[in-house]
Amino acid sequence: MPHDTVFAEHRPLLVAVAYRVLGRASDVEDVVQDAWLRWSGVDLEQVEDPEGYLVRVTTRLAIDRLRSAVARRESYVGPWLPEPVLTAPDVADDVARSESVSLAMLLVLESLSPLERAVFVLHEAFGYSHYEIAGIVDRSPESVRQTAVRARQHVSSRRRRYDTDRATRRKVTESFLAASTGGDLTTLMAVLAPDVRLVCDGGGLAPAPRKAIDGIELVARALVTFAGRMPESPRVVIAEVNGGPGAIIYAAETPVAVIVLHLVDGRAREIHLVSNPEKLAAIGGM
Repeated sequence: MPHDTVFAEHRPLLVAVAYRVLGRASDVEDVVQDAWLRWSGVDLEQVEDPEGYLVRVTTRLAIDRLRSAVARRESYVGPWLPEPVLTAPDVADDVARSESVSLAMLLVLESLSPLERAVFVLHEAFGYSHYEIAGIVDRSPESVRQTAVRARQHVSSRRRRYDTDRATRRKVTESFLAASTGGDLTTLMAVLAPDVRLVCDGGGLAPAPRKAIDGIELVARALVTFAGRMPESPRVVIAEVNGGPGAIIYAAETPVAVIVLHLVDGRAREIHLVSNPEKLAAIGGM
């Protein structure tokens, strides 16, 4: 079987692994392309397990790239959020895969070391055993097991359990959009939790608060202000974003913002708003 046929078969898995390790779609494309270049020079007769080989190369490349990104993150302007991506409906049907790609979980994973993050992703999201991961990251199975335990404990201490019911999430997102774009503070506050937090990522390239906003009144007013700054005749689409319903705001065919609500008991507890144009390229036109 030709190199390109084998690679194409496994490419969706490689993209999924790399995105969860990196949280940035543009870096994912670079990593997967580098993996292809290495794969294209391999003697296929010497590779017993193509998937294992490709996942190993992709994961190691992603770890290296994540380590080099630390300095960039430290100099980032304002809050940093993962880069949103469109996901297929089947991702949302798998709870583990859906949670592992959510913006909330990817943000938690930012607090792990690159190795811990890779081990957590491979084990929790893709079901690789500690023995298999040991070969991927070039560590002993016992070392991987210890790393997995640390990572799981770290994530568990920081992870908030959000509502997963898709119908509820979509309904609240629709109500949220209608109220915020219409400037209806009373209705907007009805879909926000009292301790709601708004995190906006403009990256210094789009107007956005330089720190997170907490509290229902401040968040509601900030959202109405943001709605008032939207482009003329904006188009709003609710789509599958990072494993669940999300709102994409377009100016003509160009995405200018992505909003994802994370609900607790049917009300928005955390709102992620990405308007950095460099982070919206993966969304594209719809």
